Amino acid sequence: METAGLRERHKAKRKAAIILAGLSLFAERGYQATTVADIAAEADVSPRTVATYFASKQDIAMSPFSEGMDDLVRVLSERGPDETVTQIMGQWLRASDRFTDPELKRLMTRTFEANPELDALRTARMADAIRVGAEAIARDTGTAPGSAGPRIAAAAAAAILIQVTDTPPGSARDEATTAALRFLEAGIGTLATD
Repeated sequence: METAGLRERHKAKRKAAIILAGLSLFAERGYQATTVADIAAEADVSPRTVATYFASKQDIAMSPFSEGMDDLVRVLSERGPDETVTQIMGQWLRASDRFTDPELKRLMTRTFEANPELDALRTARMADAIRVGAEAIARDTGTAPGSAGPRIAAAAAAAILIQVTDTPPGSARDEATTAALRFLEAGIGTLATD
C-alpha cells in the first residue's frame, strides 16, 4: 500500500515536470519550434516517458487548462438546486487560485500569449463548459433549453473566465472576479422569464 502511494507521487512529479518543461519551452521558443525531445531533455526524462504521460505536445500544452475545464464542468453539473451558475463560477474562480502553482499559472499565461494557435485551442476546449453552462442558465432563468439567450450568456461567461483566469492572483484578480460576476449576474438576469 505504501509502495503504491510512493509510486503515484513519483508519477505525479514526473507529469508535473513534463508540463512545466513544456510550458516553459512553448513560452520561450514557441509551440511549433519545441519538440517532444526538447521537452523530455528539459524535464530530465526520456521521450518515451513523455509519451507515456501525453499522447501529443498539444496535450502537454493544454493539460492544466483542460483539467480546470473538467473541474468547472463537474461543479456546474453537481450544483445544488439553490446554487446559481454565477455562485458556482465565483466559487470556482476563487478556488482555482488556491490549487494552481503560481509558476505554472505564469507559464500558462505566457504560453497562451506567445502561441495564438494554443490560445484558440483553449477557447475551443471550453465547449463542454459552455454547453453545461447554457443548460444551467436555462434552468436558472426558466428559459427553454437550447434557446439562444442561455447559449450566448454561457459563451460570454467562457470568454470572461479566460480573462479573469489570465489575471495574476492578488487584488487585481479579486477585483476582476467581482466585476465579472456582477456583469454575468446582470446579463443572466435579463433572460429570466419570471
